[in-house]
Amino acid sequence: MDAARLLTVEAMARVDASAIAGGIPGYDLMRRAGAAVAAEACALLPARGRVLILCGPGNNGGDGLIAARRLAEAGHAVEVRLLGARAALSGDAGLAAADWTGPVVEGMAGLDAEGVDLVIDALFGSGLARDLEGEAETAVSFTNCSKRPVLSVDVPSGVDGDRGAIRGCAVRATRTITFVAYKPGHLLQPGRALCGDLRLAEIGIGPDALAAGLAACAPPLFRNGPALWGAAFPRLSASSHKYTRGHALVLSGPAYRTGAARLAARAALRIGAGLVTMASPASALPENAAHLTAIMLRPCDSADDLDDLLVDERLNVVLAGPGLGTGAQTRDLVAVAASAGRGLVLDADALTSFKGQFAALAGHIADGESRAVLTPHSGEFARLFEGTDAVAAGLGKVESARRAAVLSGAVVVLKGADTVVAAPDGRVAINDHSTPDLGTAGSGDVLGGLIAGLIAQGMEPFAGAAAAVWLHGDAGRRHGPGLIAEDLPELMPAVLSGLAQDLS
Repeated sequence: MDAARLLTVEAMARVDASAIAGGIPGYDLMRRAGAAVAAEACALLPARGRVLILCGPGNNGGDGLIAARRLAEAGHAVEVRLLGARAALSGDAGLAAADWTGPVVEGMAGLDAEGVDLVIDALFGSGLARDLEGEAETAVSFTNCSKRPVLSVDVPSGVDGDRGAIRGCAVRATRTITFVAYKPGHLLQPGRALCGDLRLAEIGIGPDALAAGLAACAPPLFRNGPALWGAAFPRLSASSHKYTRGHALVLSGPAYRTGAARLAARAALRIGAGLVTMASPASALPENAAHLTAIMLRPCDSADDLDDLLVDERLNVVLAGPGLGTGAQTRDLVAVAASAGRGLVLDADALTSFKGQFAALAGHIADGESRAVLTPHSGEFARLFEGTDAVAAGLGKVESARRAAVLSGAVVVLKGADTVVAAPDGRVAINDHSTPDLGTAGSGDVLGGLIAGLIAQGMEPFAGAAAAVWLHGDAGRRHGPGLIAEDLPELMPAVLSGLAQDLS
């Protein structure tokens, strides 16, 4: 299994069906899953601990019943609670119930965590199709209030496996164990926050079944990380020099609004671009010059000035937006940058300037055949794509970003705690390598600069954007509390050194 690939709930069902059709009995798969749950539980339990297993009426509950038998055989005291009647269990779950010789308490009334060392949540898996209520809601509430470690099977009960959304209510797990591949709901918020420590178990489904699942999950979904883009990451050779490493052009805003562009420019340089130039209004040149050393300055007061600058074809990527200002002048600058057919990264004011004029922006990108990346946060996304089906009610973050990428002809980086990177060809990467410490002014400007710097070095937009998002998150994780945006570019040497070791 490609470590970067994710499977949707439907694709995972295809894996199971294909494995069974290929000669692996469904109950064998359940026994392997239940054994993996038991092994994970043993790692969380003291010797001869007491475990409470909450089982649902389907296969998730069957996994819990298999785990119950394994844990009892290992010397742990096991209490099983079942949502529904034991006699009503059918199929593989019914076989698991028959193999569990211990008592089963039907119903969730009177749940008590006294003396319990671990709660196993085996109520509902990732395929849950309705909101939890009644006894299921009672079980979830008890679990969350128990103040005991919680091991969830597949996903925390109540979490939508595809969207990470909460279906009425959801368990807050200490650890979640799932099988074969992670699902989008494991990485998308709020599901990610509820999963706790994620663990993945192999259950021997075989290559043909896996191939069937991957084919059913097209276009592909990825967990963002070096396994996805590491092979394309820029590497220096003995013949490398500044002119072989790309030249990024960052557009500055007017005087007293130049800091965001400088953050972006510094990030582009730190991530490895050979040269970075800032195009600055004449009135802001002294301000920028007072702060810049290795970054060059050129005057630029209009779209015509930018057009003149872009005669130099060595300028192979343009970043526009941070602190640039909103309105017609910014739209004109974006039109010129897009028409040049270079790499193009649009953020902040460049996106807001096209509120209600999305079609014009998409037209500029298409006409210039730009290798474009748009980096909106949720508010900018809603403004830019207002009136399109990318903001239709009920869409999850993945589908919204994917539709926006198709509509715009650009890679869309929909930022947040669970940043989603979507390409026009349908590929999507979900990033969970991040930290809340990145929620600080200027952090997004740095991300734009990182993307521009990687595209300048030759990475294609989807891979470059995904890599930048991961590296940005890695810098935040390395620093921790007290992070400010200025810290991020200066952390890149350590981040890149760590990445080089991982890729070697």
